Amino acid sequence: MKERVDQAIQRLVLDLHQHQASDGSFRFCFENSPITDAGMIILIKSLGQKDERVIPLLVERLKNLQDPSGCWKVFRDEKEGNLSATIQAYYALLYSGYCSKDDPHMKLAKKYIIANGGLERAHSLTKILLAVTGQYQWPNLYHIPIHFALLPLNAPLSFHDFSSYARVHMAPILLLSDARFSLTRKDTPDLSDLHVRVIHNQVPSEEERFFTSTITQSIKTLIGLPAQLHQLARKRLENYMLERIEHDGSLYSYFTSTFLMIYALLSLGYSKNHPVITKAVNGLKTFACQTERGTHIQNSPSQVWDTSLISYALQTAQVSSAQSMIIKAEHYITSKQHDKYGDWRWTSTALPGGWGFSDSNTIHPDVDDTTAALRAIRRRLTTEPHLQGTWKRGLGWLLAMQNDDGGWPAFERNKNKQILTYVPLDGAEDAAIDPSTADLTGRTLEFLGEDVKLTTQNSQVKRGVKWLEQHQERNGSWYGKWGVAYIYGTWAAVTGMRAVGVKASSPSIQKAVNWFKSIQNSDGGWGESCYSDSRKQYVALDKSTLSHTAWAIDVLLSVTKEETPEIRRGIECLLNKLDHPDWTYQYPTGAGLPGSFYIYYHSYNYIWPLVLLGKYRNQYL
Repeated sequence: MKERVDQAIQRLVLDLHQHQASDGSFRFCFENSPITDAGMIILIKSLGQKDERVIPLLVERLKNLQDPSGCWKVFRDEKEGNLSATIQAYYALLYSGYCSKDDPHMKLAKKYIIANGGLERAHSLTKILLAVTGQYQWPNLYHIPIHFALLPLNAPLSFHDFSSYARVHMAPILLLSDARFSLTRKDTPDLSDLHVRVIHNQVPSEEERFFTSTITQSIKTLIGLPAQLHQLARKRLENYMLERIEHDGSLYSYFTSTFLMIYALLSLGYSKNHPVITKAVNGLKTFACQTERGTHIQNSPSQVWDTSLISYALQTAQVSSAQSMIIKAEHYITSKQHDKYGDWRWTSTALPGGWGFSDSNTIHPDVDDTTAALRAIRRRLTTEPHLQGTWKRGLGWLLAMQNDDGGWPAFERNKNKQILTYVPLDGAEDAAIDPSTADLTGRTLEFLGEDVKLTTQNSQVKRGVKWLEQHQERNGSWYGKWGVAYIYGTWAAVTGMRAVGVKASSPSIQKAVNWFKSIQNSDGGWGESCYSDSRKQYVALDKSTLSHTAWAIDVLLSVTKEETPEIRRGIECLLNKLDHPDWTYQYPTGAGLPGSFYIYYHSYNYIWPLVLLGKYRNQYL
């Protein structure tokens, strides 16, 4: 076994060496659902741009991703297909000019769309995309008064109560909805034949009425002439977007928010050739990466995340030959620490010092990337004294981000008003707020325990552990928001609690361990379907994945000094999968929006096996 483990580690390290860029970063593809590829085609064509380099490549990928039944899926075992992804892909292929409605594969797509309810059954964001390009009437249900942007922070409900991720999408949506904006051209496809039934008077739910009435009552307190207030609200939202544009032209380094911003600026009177719009479009083109099925537009490139985790993995594996890779990665990581104040300042007194996800991200740090970056540089603090300041600023920012309930969020403190989940947009319950989560809380605790040497004697750690104990599922698992899903959340929670000194014999840990043992696959590994994320209950995948298997074994390693049969079988499964790659290599294990957005991190097939095998070798061999 030792020889196989050593060989696997060396092979992973050698492969990673080939992927390191000259600046020390690792630039693996952040492969998400096809909506960004479709959106890029629609954006370029609707702006009247001629780009015969990017569009054919994206068309090729979309065609390669189509299921034989005619639909597009966002994960392999999505048996019923994904209506919104299919609508967007179908629309983009028509708009590209490379496909027609008479093509056999397009007829299959149309048949699927109609059979599944047509445009009316699409996700809200898909309807918005259709509305801004003249294919769908702006529904009144989405028309939140634009004056909402003017409400002060101390109002019962304000624009800034949304999560930062939601705000950068809501700002352009409010502008577009207010203007009832649509952009059409002579070559814009006609999707009127995809309307199955027109809903004239869609009745909002009681919760949605409560949300809108709360806003309406607050707006009545604003002082000023209606026309002036309306113009002021539009200007405030415009400035909100412009002030958050990164140097690559993107809004917060996200494709989806930048896509919406471009149309919102057009609705404000910007020309299609305005430098802000031109730079934004060109910036989005730099999000392209290569996959086995063609060129893909990432929603947010993951260079900082990948580089930090890979550096940590190399150090965990203790491979001396990787030292030069680690030093180069450290230089890149430290250069990406934020020194600007971001929106998080509204609820925190911390100084800047966090890290973001993407290379271009300078004002939108998050807890996960910050712990990953700090872990990557921690072991070099003794030999590189200049890193002490970097470390202290990063740690200070991280500790200041703890929510009042004891857990950790992704981007900002205490963005957890449940009323915001009633906003009349699909997915609001998952995107509108930024609450404490098991995965972020657990991973933060693991960092604080292993790298800062804090225990449950520390008050912040104690509160974090208490939050986890209070949010454990009855079966012993935890739901993870940013990964798939219960294996991810439970792995983070258990390893975090163990790192800060929670005993392996504690009821919470034992329940979790028993749950992991109960879901081990016959091949010795673990695998979880993306269905778990949307159904909010564990759904097994019919095969094991490298990431899920590594996470599960990591939990078992954390609770025993002796190698158990479950651990041995898991290691053998992991090694076999590394020797014989299959379709599970491309299965999404990252999550963004339940039922709509999942991520296949190309880096994960290196990171988590390397971390796990390094720990296993250090502990048992």
